Amino acid sequence: MTTEQVKNLKQVADELQQRGVGLKALSQGIDTTTPGGRLFFHMLAAIAEFEHDLIVERTHDGLAAARARGRAIKDHVIAHLDHYLEMFERNATAAGATVHWASDDAEARAIITRICLEADAKLVTRAKSMLGEEIGLPHALADAGIERVETDLAEHIIQLAGERPSHIVWPAMHRTREQVAILFKEAHHPPPAADDPATMVQSARRELRAKFLGADVGISGANFLVADTGATCTVTNEGNAELTTTPPRIHIVTAGIEKLVPSTAHAFALLRLLVRSATGGEMTQYTTFHCGPKRPGDADGPEEMHIVLVDNGRTRMLADEFRPMLRCIRCGACMNHCVVYRQIGGHAYGGTYPGPMGAVLTPVLDGLAQSRDLPHACTMNGRCAEVCPVEIPLPTLLRAWRTRSWRERLEPRSVRAALGLWAMAARRPWLYRLGSRIGVRALRLFGRRGWIGSLPLAGGWTAYRDLPRPSGRTFMEQYRAGQAGRAGQTGREARK
Repeated sequence: MTTEQVKNLKQVADELQQRGVGLKALSQGIDTTTPGGRLFFHMLAAIAEFEHDLIVERTHDGLAAARARGRAIKDHVIAHLDHYLEMFERNATAAGATVHWASDDAEARAIITRICLEADAKLVTRAKSMLGEEIGLPHALADAGIERVETDLAEHIIQLAGERPSHIVWPAMHRTREQVAILFKEAHHPPPAADDPATMVQSARRELRAKFLGADVGISGANFLVADTGATCTVTNEGNAELTTTPPRIHIVTAGIEKLVPSTAHAFALLRLLVRSATGGEMTQYTTFHCGPKRPGDADGPEEMHIVLVDNGRTRMLADEFRPMLRCIRCGACMNHCVVYRQIGGHAYGGTYPGPMGAVLTPVLDGLAQSRDLPHACTMNGRCAEVCPVEIPLPTLLRAWRTRSWRERLEPRSVRAALGLWAMAARRPWLYRLGSRIGVRALRLFGRRGWIGSLPLAGGWTAYRDLPRPSGRTFMEQYRAGQAGRAGQTGREARK
């Protein structure tokens, strides 16, 4: 009998006992109608609970060890990034690939569009890649007159809707099944016969199959770049990446320079962390290593392979306090546990990367002046750091951006003045308490039926969401009242 079965059996036995009913399990030798039988049963349940606790402890210890190893791998690569970049370029070139270097997003776009135009490409298929979104590749291909087809199912939905991804792992999670059905009926020929998931998946497969086979160029990202072999690694659950990279004449890989790992063994160590943190699984359906173009005797594969290594602010991060962000393996765990992201969604962040990791990365990519609000979109509860598989101190990095924003005087004057007044009051407890009492009572005047629909000087807060009307007492007033009530109750009990 398993630990879980014993726990369930004990729960059933306890419920029966409360009703005056005994339990006999003839095959297990359990009899709760006798004192000895009850003792044996409870001993068995205690042992099962003990074994369960040991399993949990071992799991936690194993996960902690895996996270520490993942952090060590990434920190080692970051500390020796120049060495591994040279090694990767040397081995990738030896395998037949052409390596390109892009200092920023504009140079990356120029390299990729040039390769496509020189190949006279009319149709390009693209596997899901957040780096492609980061460098603005979809718009660049459109401006060059090249048809682009997103092959990931969620990215296919996003492309039909004309939207940006709302999540780095599940880009279309903000779309309902009914909304997807409408998009497919308008864009697919023939349209899907029904709006159930299986039928719509078949419709997408039928629509994309011809694109896979007719594409001139296939573009993919890379989850890892293996330095000692020159191989690139892609991770998918649908198999679309394989159909994107294999049939076309040319395969283009786009990857940030921080994606490097020393060897295949290190890649597998990080793969376990990536998949568990992203989906909770052991491994994805498809994990593919590409090492150069098709060789003589190969049955399939591209004739050319190009690898575009993108910096785009990453080397700047090496020299400042945001260096730990280069560990990120793009699993999405931080946003899955972020209370702010879950309330406002990914599109509210405005940049390529949403959630806590986006709040750190976007100021690097777009400049702090343009994205000053993002580091403030955080409650500092620390859940993102707790679940990060490579132990990135995200709240610490967000505070660093807040500090830099304040030092550079990027906040509006009204905000700085308000914070100055608050700081002055906070240093004087009597003044702070007085202001709190006045403020709480004043806010009640704006409430209707328990909610505040509008506030002077706070239209940005109330334009989209009502605020709960305060009770009329400050927290400290409520706390003292509660303490006084408990003290009075204790005194009455003592006098009895």
